Amino acid sequence: MTTKTLDVKGMSCGHCKMTVEGALKKLDGVSAAQVNLEEGKVDVTFDESKVTVDKMKEVIEDQGYDVEV
Repeated sequence: MTTKTLDVKGMSCGHCKMTVEGALKKLDGVSAAQVNLEEGKVDVTFDESKVTVDKMKEVIEDQGYDVEV
């Protein structure tokens, strides 16, 4: 398992937190996702053999947020 921190712009409330965490946790290979609203970051624990950072970035952007890796 690998843990990576993604910078996510545009998150401002509890709904944002639930949306981003929920989208990531639906991906096969993601075991944990923890949003820090104050810092605009998401810590994701995942299996690199099952999911890529690009795929995680894509699902977050599909929710309407900007991601910087």
